[in-house]
Amino acid sequence: MTLAEFDRLFPDEDSCKRYLMERRWPKGVRCPRCDNPKVYTLKFKPYHWACGLCCNKPRQPYRFSVTVGTVFENTNYPLRTWFKVLYFMLTSKKGISALQIHRMIGSGSYRTPWYMCQRLRAAMHDPDFQKLMGIVEVDETYMGGKDKNKHWDKKSGKRGLGSDKTPVIGAISRKGNVVCQMIERVDVRTLNSFVRRAVSDKVDLVATDEHPGYGYLTASGYKHDTVNHSAGEYVRGEIHTANIDNFWSLLKRGVIGTYHHVSKKYLPLYLAEFQFRYNNRKNTDIFGSAIAGC
Repeated sequence: MTLAEFDRLFPDEDSCKRYLMERRWPKGVRCPRCDNPKVYTLKFKPYHWACGLCCNKPRQPYRFSVTVGTVFENTNYPLRTWFKVLYFMLTSKKGISALQIHRMIGSGSYRTPWYMCQRLRAAMHDPDFQKLMGIVEVDETYMGGKDKNKHWDKKSGKRGLGSDKTPVIGAISRKGNVVCQMIERVDVRTLNSFVRRAVSDKVDLVATDEHPGYGYLTASGYKHDTVNHSAGEYVRGEIHTANIDNFWSLLKRGVIGTYHHVSKKYLPLYLAEFQFRYNNRKNTDIFGSAIAGC
């Protein structure tokens, strides 16, 4: 969807609310509390309904709007502005900073677009996640700047794996989806637990590097093989980690070039954004999928 198409699709607030309603309830409006489909429209309030099964007080039906239970609830900004921020985030391959959005939408404070972006990132998830199949690559990386580049009062004096960098593990299916998450430590239990949650036990092959933490995958029932990066081996037939390395490159270039710094506290939200954008790279209706998850 181009920017011109966006403006034609959402010319006003009413069109945004109608789009949200259709994406949120494709089979008809249902009560967000009890999932009751028999709700009635409040004629004096557009895009507001009432449910007779849910009562706030005796004989007082529960009333709700199209934004109740979404990231757009209790916002003072127009829904069209939220949609435009989401559009910018989804169409930017390596993300877009809140400061840039602040300039584009003309918000009064930088914290407003930052807050909007964080809420939208939190909504970027796949409710129908299925374990990865086929040939799957698993690898870990470390997020964070070099200790020598930090301010003097923030230097830890540590280098290598013992530094203050934050570990992230990921798995990617060849020509398929990617799953990644922040972890506290890179040990056998953590790595194997992630693989069991993200990768199907019927997978054709799990390809990793020579990290000893993956040594128990074969005993866990996976067909597992490795490439030895420390010895200069990066590919052996179908065994390589090039695809997950490409995703790490996309993630790190986005963080370095767009956001410059991401704290450990909010790193999971940024991972969710890059993961959602990558998994929907071939989805022609990526915007609609994001709105449905909000």
